[in-house]
Amino acid sequence: MKLYKLAVSLVIMIILSAGCSKFLDRPLENDVQAAKINYADLTLMYRPVAGVYRTASSGTFAKWISVAIRSVRGDEIEPGNDDAGQIAIHNFQNNVTVKSYWGINDMWISLYGVVLGANSALVELDEFAKNIPPSDAANTKLLAQYRAEVRFFRALGHYWISRYFGDIPMLGQESTDPAKLGNATKSKLEDIRKNIIEEMDFCIANLEDARPNQVAAPRQGAVTKYTALMLKAKVAMDLAGNTNASPYWDVVLETTNQIVNSHKFTLFGDYYQLFKKPGKLCDEAILEFQYSDFGTETGDVVTSGGSNESWGNFYLFQGPENTFGTPITGPGWMVPTQKAVDFLTARNDALRLKTAIQYCGVNGEPGTVTVTPDGDPVSGNGARKKYFNGKSYFPKSQMTAGRQDYGSNNNVRIFRYAEALLMNAEAKVRKGQNGDGPLNEVRLRVNLGPLTNATLQQVLDERRAELICEWWGERFNDLLRTDQAATVLPGFIKGKSEFLPIPQAQEDVNSNLK
Repeated sequence: MKLYKLAVSLVIMIILSAGCSKFLDRPLENDVQAAKINYADLTLMYRPVAGVYRTASSGTFAKWISVAIRSVRGDEIEPGNDDAGQIAIHNFQNNVTVKSYWGINDMWISLYGVVLGANSALVELDEFAKNIPPSDAANTKLLAQYRAEVRFFRALGHYWISRYFGDIPMLGQESTDPAKLGNATKSKLEDIRKNIIEEMDFCIANLEDARPNQVAAPRQGAVTKYTALMLKAKVAMDLAGNTNASPYWDVVLETTNQIVNSHKFTLFGDYYQLFKKPGKLCDEAILEFQYSDFGTETGDVVTSGGSNESWGNFYLFQGPENTFGTPITGPGWMVPTQKAVDFLTARNDALRLKTAIQYCGVNGEPGTVTVTPDGDPVSGNGARKKYFNGKSYFPKSQMTAGRQDYGSNNNVRIFRYAEALLMNAEAKVRKGQNGDGPLNEVRLRVNLGPLTNATLQQVLDERRAELICEWWGERFNDLLRTDQAATVLPGFIKGKSEFLPIPQAQEDVNSNLK
């Protein structure tokens, strides 16, 4: 499907992007689109919505530098390079090196690009709405659904930006006007989270009651009611924090109960294959960003690079520095820590260890070779890079014949049913109920025995093991909300290290951000 791309005007890009030439080099994706659309033709109504999906998945939410920054703040991933900005972020040195680091500025720009693209799409949907007569119930309902899909992504953008930066501007539909962006003011983190919950209530009421993979082609994989329920639960969990008596745990329990009791979702049977081609858009998927080479040797590829540089591919940049070359290779930016390996080993969590941790030679020593479970040889490249992220490993045997772009035919997993089950278990335990059912469903999938009267810490440990080395900063966020970060993360100072500093380039163009 040829997707209609939306982004923001050059003026908005300049306002948001001072100091990042690579962003300004990107081609404009919304080149006076309004003049090219016949808003009276309601068959075109999905085009701006499709553009938001493309903007969200291509070089924005899943962009390599953003993934690296949010991952290295925990204790499961460390920088695999000498990049000063990432090292400072990993060590919680929120100094001028971090504040002026091009990566956090690019991250800010990319995430807000989705918010602004969503606002532009909503403006266009309003134009279509003017051509829907009151008697046209079908298109009225479809319009509400499309608006809900777009508002979901706008909320997801605000959710992630505020997770990483704390108090940030919350940009509504009126913010497509460039003149209003130069003096945007910050909203409190709590208010942003409450707003996202309100947005999800609208989305839940108007999105399809289906699994993403049940949505009819060509929209298969679209966000649905359950995607919105998942985001609402995650935001409520952050609002609840470590306070068992918080009413937001009722919200977490109610929303995850809806997901579980729908009986639409099941855990994918093979945890190891879940993150590879067989697990693409399976019945466990609640939200995935979709990429494809369409199973052909040549021709178009929908990648997560966000530019013509294949180096930016989500999977490629996590690949090992392998002297055997393509296709199992990359710059090795995200390295699993020894702490992650030891945690899984101590739990006898063999399947998760096999899935999350792949080895670069013997202890990383040059000249040595290890072989992955799928038979791909990987060379050592120095003790600093003993491992590479197994959840981003895409075996050569699963790649399309003739293709050499590592991971280009794999989706990026974002929300999974396993996490919904673990949130359900945590909410139950915090409310004095028994959470063994959903907890053990997750454990049994990875060949671990059931627990009886599981404690809160056992649930949190299971969550850590299930989501280990994934890309959205869940480990770091869990340490924050449970008030364990200062005791677990070296260099973390409570009250100072929770968020990244707003980029200096953004403060320079908008003093309200200081």
